[in-house]
Amino acid sequence: MLEEKLQLVKKHDKTKIMIIGLGSVGNYLLDYLLSTGDENIEIITVGRNAEKMQCDVNIARVASLIRHQNRTNVIVEGGVDLENINSIKECLEKYQPDIIVNTSRVYAGLKYGSISWKNVRAYGIWIPLSIKYIRNIMLAYKKADCKAIVINTSYSDGTIPWLKCSGVPYPDFGSGNLNHLLPRIKFAVAAENGIEDFWNIDVGMATAHFHDVVISKEGQNEGVPQLLKVFYKAKEIEINQDDILKKAVISMPVDAKRNMMNASSNFDIIQCILRAVRTGSEEIFHSPGAFGEIGGYPVLVDGKNLSAKIDTSIFSMEEMLEKNRQSLYLDGIERIENSCMTYTDELIKKARRAFGADLPKTVHFDEIDRTADYIIKNIIEPQLGK
Repeated sequence: MLEEKLQLVKKHDKTKIMIIGLGSVGNYLLDYLLSTGDENIEIITVGRNAEKMQCDVNIARVASLIRHQNRTNVIVEGGVDLENINSIKECLEKYQPDIIVNTSRVYAGLKYGSISWKNVRAYGIWIPLSIKYIRNIMLAYKKADCKAIVINTSYSDGTIPWLKCSGVPYPDFGSGNLNHLLPRIKFAVAAENGIEDFWNIDVGMATAHFHDVVISKEGQNEGVPQLLKVFYKAKEIEINQDDILKKAVISMPVDAKRNMMNASSNFDIIQCILRAVRTGSEEIFHSPGAFGEIGGYPVLVDGKNLSAKIDTSIFSMEEMLEKNRQSLYLDGIERIENSCMTYTDELIKKARRAFGADLPKTVHFDEIDRTADYIIKNIIEPQLGK
């Protein structure tokens, strides 16, 4: 199916890229895409408030043109309700995008981790919120018979596999924290080895959200050695993993500026796809939830044969799946199968102790809305004093 989508991108003279949700991630992504000076893409921004989106688009277009970069047409499509599948369906039918990037959030303006990390030390608690809008988008995608490549932004390590095992269409790729970790490792290896051209360092890694975060924040692997190899100009560099992870900690802001990284992750995936398709090259990027698998993986896009797959040239699929299961468990998710997501007993106990909230052991696909509402009312709003 992905091969057919790549063929459509190749076939079309102009690539239509739809950004759903124009918050901070969407705005950064819009700016990065405009900065390419690519006249062969068209961007459709989609959300509820057309007036606000138009103001955001205006400043991005003008700023990019000041830099002599903007050659891209941008369309604003307001009035799209992500709670309403038919509203999304009509938008998809109207524009027939080639690539869709979902950057929307159910509870906008809040970094969920600001609540969960200090209290339960796990992000998996939020998966019913993370899946809600991408579920609606993919159900609309099916109704509209859409053929776009879909990239999801929020907790793709778990949300994409949950959609896949529920028998509904699911995004092809995810973007997120794994992509934030790799540059940290590159900088650490460069400093350790006296490498000035750090951009020629490549990292091969497969891990899920918990380790993306714990390494970035604390520089340690929580007792689970990581699948990690580093190359400089295609030659492997021997590393001491513990030392490199310690040095991979880089202080970052905790406000919306962090979303520069998430937007850059989306941008990298889009650019790899377009380069591969346009030039026939092979491109590699890392993606959580790729092909509906739990956790994160290196992905190889073959522009010559218009195909894509999880790259198993460095690590076997079995190794990567096992490490991702271990990481996802530490993030509070025991398993995802048969339309259900199951929390770990440890997370349930922590949530009860920290928030006085009783999470269900298992959440069925049909119970996503009810569970998401429960989390908002019993965890998020009390923590925000509402």
